[in-house]
Amino acid sequence: MIRHSRAYAIAKAEVTYLTEFRKSKKAILFASAIGNTVADKENYAYGHPEYVKLLKDLEKAVVEAERLKWMLTAAQARIDIYRTQEASNRALDRNTQ
Repeated sequence: MIRHSRAYAIAKAEVTYLTEFRKSKKAILFASAIGNTVADKENYAYGHPEYVKLLKDLEKAVVEAERLKWMLTAAQARIDIYRTQEASNRALDRNTQ
């Protein structure tokens, strides 16, 4: 679980970084656009291959972060089940003595 905790933290940081960098990338592409209107510049920025690649990378990062999050959730559930079973076993032992 500790190993997955670190991996999840790294994946979550990647999602946050890419989410914030997406805004910077849009601004950079917006500034380098040739069009005169805001709509022209937005179309250029949103359709640029670098921006599209960034979105794909963000998608992959979110998928990995969610996968790791659910692995941690499942591990915690297994621990909770074990605790419950052990508590039940202790109660049975007390009642049979």
